[in-house]
Order: sequence, then C-alpha cells, then structure tokens
Amino acid sequence: MRKPVIVGNWKMNMTVSEAEKLLDEIKDLDLDTEVEAGVCTPAIDLLVAKEKLAGTNVGFGGQNMYFEESGAFTGEISPTMLTDIGAKYVILGHSERREYFKECDCLINKKVKAALDHDLVPILCCGETLEEREANEHEAKVKGQIEKDLKDVSAEDIEKVIIAYEPIWAIGTGKTASSEDADAMCGYIRSLIAEKYGKDAAEKIRIQYGGSVKPNNVVELMGKENIDGALVGGASLKAEDFKALVNFNK
Repeated sequence: MRKPVIVGNWKMNMTVSEAEKLLDEIKDLDLDTEVEAGVCTPAIDLLVAKEKLAGTNVGFGGQNMYFEESGAFTGEISPTMLTDIGAKYVILGHSERREYFKECDCLINKKVKAALDHDLVPILCCGETLEEREANEHEAKVKGQIEKDLKDVSAEDIEKVIIAYEPIWAIGTGKTASSEDADAMCGYIRSLIAEKYGKDAAEKIRIQYGGSVKPNNVVELMGKENIDGALVGGASLKAEDFKALVNFNK
C-alpha cells in the first residue's frame, strides 16, 4: 500500500515574516498522520520551516538545487546545504524551471542523481503542454522526460523518487485535467517504470498529480488508482486549504 503524499510548492511566494505566520498556523493543524505531508519553500524560508516544523509530521524541502556540492555557482543551492538543515524533499524539473530557466533533461538527470546520493527525496516533475496534448503527443513527451531524467538511476534508488505529473496547461490556470485523464497519465507513467525497473518497483513508486489541485477536487483525484498524492501550488498557501488537502480522507 503506497502512502499518500501531499506536498505544497510555495513557488516564489512568502517573505520570511509571511512564512513564519503560515508555518505557525500549519504546525498547529490536526493533520492525518496516515498521509505524508510536506512544504517546499523558497530558499530564504527554509530555516524558518526547519524551526517551525520541528516536532511535527510535516516535512520540508527546497524547490530546486544544483548538482554540485560546492563551488563557484553563484545563486545556487547545493544538496549538502539542504541536507545540513534537515530538508527532506527537493522539487526537480518543474515546468517553470524547464520553460523559464531553460533547464534541460540532462541537467535535471544530474540533479536527480545528486539528490539521491545525498538522501534527499527528489520530486521529479513531468508533463505536457496543451498543444502537445491536443496533438496526442502527451505520452511521447512524458516518456521522453522520464527516460532522460531517470537515466542511470538504479532500481534500488527509483523507489525513493516521487514523480509528479503536472500537465503544464493546468498549472495555475484554474483548469484541471479530469480525474480520469490524470489517472490515465499517472498509470502510463507507472507502466514506464514497470518497463524499466519491473512491476514491483512500479507498484511501490508514488506518483502525484499537480495542476490546480484544490480542496474541492482533491477527494476525487485521490480516489483514483494511480494517483498517490498531489503537488500543490496556490492552495498550499493557506493553512486551512492545506489541512483540507492533507485530510482528504477525513
């Protein structure tokens, strides 16, 4: 049985003072302990997350990192910087990183392997544009991302990865893929893992859906066979919404 995992992606939101307020609210929430919960904050908020979430069941992580441990890489954060403060997760390959910052699959692959080498849980994002879906190219697009981003990742390590399927056209737009379409794509991703790593690994790996997930649609999405969680943007910026997402079973 795969443990559901709900992770908030704050994106470029929350100053330190705003983060303190939100995390104070989150740490006092009565959250379902049968669901793994986490928040991925801007780098400037990571130490606040460490402090505020200590002793809770909510993990925290970064929204990105570089694959080197140290060096002349101005503006970047290393995996050792994340692990040193107790971060659990790191989001890699988000469509906004791919599109706006021109991150390629070869770079994302290096980041995934570096995260695994440093005992971080990579949340690997994949997904297609609206044009690719309408042209029936969505499976080919996601297959290419999965194959390239997981190149040389071992069978032992693949079970530590969380994959987040995020159709680009549904991120922050208010549009959501139907629960059937989301489940079908998550199932397709699971089949790709089965082909590469075997059925047992495919049954163990957790696959999230992300794309305008909100309290009013999370129950339907989480009821699907292949959807094991959600990577949530805007709805994770309010404590009560975050609670409703994590407590989808209650």
